[in-house]
Parts: sequence; structure tokens; C-alpha cells
Amino acid sequence: MTRRLGVAGFLAATVLLLTTCVPPSPAPVIQTVEVPGPTQIVTATPTATPTPGPSRLVICQDAEPETLYLYGGSYAARHVLEAIYDGPIDQRSYDLQPIILDKLPSLTDGDAYFDTVTVQAGDRVMDVNGWPVELVEDVQVFASHTCMDADNPDCVVTFNGNDPIQMEQMVVSWQLLDNVTWSDGEPVTADDSVYSYELACDPDTPSSDPDIPYGRDLCARTESYVAAGEHTVVWTGIPGYVDDLFPLYFFRPLPRHLWQEELGYSAADLVTSPESTRQPLGWGPFVITEWVQGDHVTMERNPLYFRADEGLPHADQVVFRFAHDTNELIAMLLAGQCDIGLMQTGLTPDTVSELAVGGDLSTVTPLLIQAQEQGLVNLVISPSTIWETLALGINPSRLYNRPDYFEDPLVRQAIAHCIDRQDIVDEVTYGLGEVADSYVPPQHPLYAGEQLTRWEYDPITGRALLAEAGWEDQDNDAVLEAAGVTGVRYGTSFSVDLLVVQGDPQQDAIAHIIRSNLADCGIDVNLTYAPAQEFFADGPVGPLFGRQFDMAIFGWSADVEPPCDLYLSDSSPQDLNQANTSGFANEEYDTACHAALEAMPGAYEYENYHVEAQRIFSEQLPEIPLFWWVRVAVTRPGVTNLVLDPSEVSLLWDIEEIGLTP
Repeated sequence: MTRRLGVAGFLAATVLLLTTCVPPSPAPVIQTVEVPGPTQIVTATPTATPTPGPSRLVICQDAEPETLYLYGGSYAARHVLEAIYDGPIDQRSYDLQPIILDKLPSLTDGDAYFDTVTVQAGDRVMDVNGWPVELVEDVQVFASHTCMDADNPDCVVTFNGNDPIQMEQMVVSWQLLDNVTWSDGEPVTADDSVYSYELACDPDTPSSDPDIPYGRDLCARTESYVAAGEHTVVWTGIPGYVDDLFPLYFFRPLPRHLWQEELGYSAADLVTSPESTRQPLGWGPFVITEWVQGDHVTMERNPLYFRADEGLPHADQVVFRFAHDTNELIAMLLAGQCDIGLMQTGLTPDTVSELAVGGDLSTVTPLLIQAQEQGLVNLVISPSTIWETLALGINPSRLYNRPDYFEDPLVRQAIAHCIDRQDIVDEVTYGLGEVADSYVPPQHPLYAGEQLTRWEYDPITGRALLAEAGWEDQDNDAVLEAAGVTGVRYGTSFSVDLLVVQGDPQQDAIAHIIRSNLADCGIDVNLTYAPAQEFFADGPVGPLFGRQFDMAIFGWSADVEPPCDLYLSDSSPQDLNQANTSGFANEEYDTACHAALEAMPGAYEYENYHVEAQRIFSEQLPEIPLFWWVRVAVTRPGVTNLVLDPSEVSLLWDIEEIGLTP
């Protein structure tokens, strides 16, 4: 499984709702608002001039964290942790920005480099298949990061079991700012980051930092992670391991001086101790002062915040309030009980079994649009990293026997012409989304732009391409039959199943539009449904990752590096759980994508081959990219400096900047 599945998952959309918390007014306006579920009466009050005093920011969200331990695995804690820890690295428009670090390491500056080392039997190395293994006889490795082609014998070294071999090893260092302190006054040091690494790799630690690529798998790819002085951290990978996301391998510091040296806690203790789960020590703009279970968390300004001399944070106090469900959250927002409201919608790998936690964008958006039309709020739109896709079973599993409908690129191109993707955008996102032509968002610096082939909605051309591929309606029943289609028995109807996540109204709406569109082109589509856990289950059993489907709708996520590896042929061996769900295989695409992945950011090859891979993708269409989801901010006067960034996972990444105007 690639990192995109673990890090990004199947998130449909993120909605951020803002309103202004105001004091009671003697003349309230009573307004009936249709919220999802039963109609509720909401009292909206006109804005009043606040009484001067400390500013208090109230943030409401529709899920309470189970724990605030960084390695506790609570997705609902994400926004609260932004107030405790600032950074250490943020993403801005698909670019990495250091927060508590002097800079990000790079090969150009020399704080990231390759060292040649001697390895021998028993050492841990990265093999040519990308797996950390013990070096034993017949293991094949790459000797150099400049030659990583497993099909090129000049690049591959085969260990004979006795003679030591030379390999390259990546070394990366980071420099902490010297003015960052824990909220108890102790300095944040390189050793605190090493302590965090030790905890992350401890078998008693249940989860990993969501900001670290590969999660716990990074431990197996690491030879050492050490402090080289008070503020310098050095990571050394196992020989042969190369990845261009190395700047993100810095582990978020945790307070060794308190948790280990003073309290004597083990990794197992930290899973339940109050000092790590309820009131974790941080260096960020706020400090937790109270947690009332089931109701709220109160945080006060951190006077030792390293950006305090900039007048930050703007708020003196932050209160996180927890609603029981989406309906209650929306009612709280419109009643003026919150300054900021957070609602997480859709599915992620962490919540596929907890559908009640998610919301539904299709039921929330009309309410927000209605409120905007009444002059109560304004909608602010930001692109998302999430795109919805239509996967086509090009090369299904041996366990799934059906006609070869999608092997011919003409058929895939015809389907792209037959689907009205703008209609899907208008129907499902109320026109807020954007039709997708690639797996790279248009805002990304590596977006291929004019080099992409765009398949406009044109069912007439779509039917013509299907006829060229050998599909004709021979019996005039409005469904095409095979008439000279390679690999398909003569007379076979073009009748396929479209797999959809059960209980997801947004995907259901998409599926109905696709079924109607394809019927106009002579393709009969039967909608089938699977619970989320079954839909996304590992292969070979799971229908998606076991490649036992005709067509399927789900979401992918973009990253700092374009995820071309989602469609590599060597990512789709039969009956294995791999990212290439369609089983697409194209030698030209493989060459471009591998070259892009082997190049380092900043190199000509890195940009050129990522663009080339997108160009081939848009022609060959291993999947039909449907549209990009959006992030939506709904504001009313009073909340300032909230900035939505398409590539930053947390919507409160700039919580120290957010404030309230009088």
C-alpha cells in the first residue's frame, strides 16, 4: 500500500463553518432554519458591541478526542493539537515550511547527503523492491541513488552471501530554533525529538504521528536518529533507502524531561497517563487548563510562546466545545454559541467503521447557501487535495471472471466523453468543486496544465469511439453488444456493475448520474453497494484492492509529491492489495513515473517526468478522474485571519493568527 492511502485516504470533503459568538441582545430575532434532521428553532441575535476585555475564541467540533496523546491515534484531536504544538513543519500550497526549525534540509545545501558505506551479511538494507530486509545471499540492492532501475543489470547488485558490498546511505539533519521552549520554561531540544522517535518506534505505542510519512514503517527504514548537540538532529536511513520526502522525517518533540526523567513513564504508561492524554505539555500558542469530559476543553494563552513578541496568539483564551452530532453542531453555530465550528465529513481509513462521526456535505451545503442568501454568512472556498475518481477494472483479479470491457483505451476515452462531470460537480458540490483532468490538483506547482488531454462531455463522440472499438447495438435494445471486440465473445452485452460505498449519499448521487450518462451511450450500469469496511478491505478479499469489480467510485488524495505511483504496473501484481486498483499497465507511463520518483525535488528530471506521467495518464485514462472536492469556510463578521490552505491537513494550522474584531 502506498503512503497516499495511509496519509490521505478516502476523504470526500472538509467543511469549516464559522459564525460569530455574540452576547445576548434584548431584541432577539427568531428564525426557523432547516437543519439536517428535524426542524429546529434557532435564535439569531444582532451583533452587539462587546465589552472590552480578554478575547475568547470558542471553537465547536462534532467529535470529542479520545486522547490528546500525539501517538494515541485520535483523529478528532487533530485541531486541538494545533493549539498545543506549532508545526514543526507546515504545508503551504504543496510546499513545506519550517516552523520551529531553522530551515528544511536539502541536498543542495548539504544538510542532506548520501554517504557510501560497506554492508555485509546480517545488515538491514533496502532491497530493489523497496522492502527493508536482512542482507542474505541472493538479496538484490541498488548501489547508488542515481541508478535505481531494477530492470537495468548495471544498477543492481546481488549479494553473494560472503563478500561485503558498497551501498549508499542517506543522512539528513535539522537545526531547531534556539528560542523555542516548553510551556513550563524548559528548552525544546534535539533530544526531545529523539525521545519522540523512541516512543514512536516502541512496540507499546499504539499509533504514529500523522504528519510523519509512512508512519511506523519509517522506523524500519531508519538506521539511527540521534541528537548532535542541543539543537541538531540527524537521521540516517538504512543503506539503499531513498525518498524525496526526507525533510518530513523530523519527529515532533515530546518532553523527555517531564515524562521520562521526572515522572518515569514508559511508552505503555503514556497511552493512559493524564500528563500525555489530557494535558500534554507543548510549545504552541496555548496551554490546556481544563477538560470537562463530554463538554469542552479550555486553553489559555502561552506566555512563553516563541512568537509572543509578534503579538501572538491574537486570542487570550480558546475553548473547544464538543457537539454530539452534526445536527447539534449546526444548531450551535447558527445560535451564535461558537466562533468557529469544525465538522469533518466523509470517510477516512480511521473512521470507515464510524459513519456516525462523519457528516454529509450534500445536506449541509444547501443550509449554508440559504444562510448566505439571507446575508447571515459568506462562503469562502478553498481547493481540496481530494479528488473523486471512477476506477475501471482494466485487469481484474483471477478470482473475478468477466469480459474484458476496459482494456482498450478507446473504451476508457469513450466513457470519459459520456460522463457529464460538470453536472456531477453542480449536483454533488453545488458547483463549488472543479472537474478533474489529472491526479495532480490545478494549484500544484507540478500540474501539467496544457499538456493534459481533456475529455469534454460529448456523448456523440463517445458512442463513435465505442463503435470504433467494436461495440454496436445489434438488437436495438439500447444496450451495446460486442461485434468484433478483441477478447470479448461476439454478442456480449456491455452491461457492468458500479460499486459504491453503502450509506454514502454523495457517492450514491454520483453513481446515479454516471448510470444515466452511460445509458445514453449504450452502456448498461447496475449499481451495487458494499459497506465501507468491506469496500476498502485488503485484497484479495476486498472488492476494490482485490480488483474484483467492474467500476467503482471512491476518493484519492494528492500530496506534496504527485502520486503517479498509484498507476504503476509493478504496483498491481495479481491478487495483492496494491494501490493500482484498476490493474493498469503501460510501459511508457511506468518509465516516466519511475524516473520522476527516482529524481530529487528541484532537479529538471523531477518536474519533467512528473508532467510527462500526467500527460500519459490523461491520454490512457487508467481511471476517470471526476472532480476535486473543496474546503468551505462560512464566515460572519468578527472572526479574522483564518486562512484555508489546500494542502494543509488541519484547518487550524494558523490558530495563533485567528482573532475577533470588536
